[in-house]
Amino acid sequence: MIVKRAGTSVRIYRVVRPDSPPYYQVADYSTGKRRLRSFTDLADAKTAALEIAERTSRGEIDVLRMTPADRASFVRACELLRPTRTAIEVAASAFAQAFEILGSDDHVVDAARFYAARHKQTQAKPVSAAVDELLSVKEARGASPRYLQDLRFRLGRFAQSFAMNCADVSTAKLQAWFDGQTLAPQSYKNFRTAMHTFFEFAVARGYAGDNPVEGVERVKVRTAPAPPYTALELAKLLAAARPEFVPCVALSAFAGLRSAEVERLEWTDIDLAGRCIVIGATKAKTASRRIVPIHDALAAWLVPYAGQTGLVWKGTHDAFYDRQQSTAKTAGVRWKPNGLRHGYASARFALTGDAGRVAGELGNSAAVVHRHYRELMKSTEAQRWFAVRPEAPANVATLPAANAH
Repeated sequence: MIVKRAGTSVRIYRVVRPDSPPYYQVADYSTGKRRLRSFTDLADAKTAALEIAERTSRGEIDVLRMTPADRASFVRACELLRPTRTAIEVAASAFAQAFEILGSDDHVVDAARFYAARHKQTQAKPVSAAVDELLSVKEARGASPRYLQDLRFRLGRFAQSFAMNCADVSTAKLQAWFDGQTLAPQSYKNFRTAMHTFFEFAVARGYAGDNPVEGVERVKVRTAPAPPYTALELAKLLAAARPEFVPCVALSAFAGLRSAEVERLEWTDIDLAGRCIVIGATKAKTASRRIVPIHDALAAWLVPYAGQTGLVWKGTHDAFYDRQQSTAKTAGVRWKPNGLRHGYASARFALTGDAGRVAGELGNSAAVVHRHYRELMKSTEAQRWFAVRPEAPANVATLPAANAH
């Protein structure tokens, strides 16, 4: 039995022996050592226990005989706790519980910091509203239409599944969402990147305490490009392309431009007389300006369009995609994303053997060229690639020759 008074507990023990009637003992620490006081009557034992508890709570009993070092430690502990207005026994109890949960005292402070970071004050903001705000900010800062379209699609799909405040989205909930989707590795990675961008934005504006995407599983994506088109497949694609789409096919096949770069390219970026194309930093995927040479094959395909103004492709991104698919279908060739660019890179590397030079034209690194395009195409096939030309109409001007080497 335990008797409590003013937060102090005193234990009463019932003792039963064969040679005497039952009696009761009270644990008394008033002398600094444990002493058991015996009582034949339970009421007397309770009275004594209450008296000991009350005197202990008033500090009248020196429960522990402290050494000077103990007293110094006690005083220091009280000083540390004074700003918190927490009694030393309450603090000790909380620490003991934390110790029991963590298994040691090494991580108590780390655990407190983690909890504080995860539960810091945030402003209630629905995911859908924060997505709209992010898109507005990105647009105001000059993000490309294609990037905005991609963010709008991915984050819109995410927001439909998370009708809650940003701060309520956890890593576990996100991982469960990803696990429930049917996504190819690259698509998984793209969604994860978009959500990471979103939560960085949310944390910066106080809508979320941390970025839960950090803990979401990463997937490995094989980055090796698909096998390049052959020269025959290239000829079929160019023959099947509608007139307004021919320059788009030719620019990827004979200058190595990415599809996204072709969509942003303007006719003023193409210098037919100077035999070069200027890919500005705002139009390149890597945001780095580069100059790409115009070889004879590309010049032959672009000459009929000399004098054009504005964008090379005047339609929308979706229309560009549709035209790629319809061209491939008409040609009887499977469309490979950026397959024409890969064909250019493979052919150029086969003819020049200069990874640095080809990398400069492609807008990536020599290591990438070595890793992905080395020995994908023989020099004879590369020569056939740059030999793909249009039928020369009578009104086509002839430009100074410049070989593909």
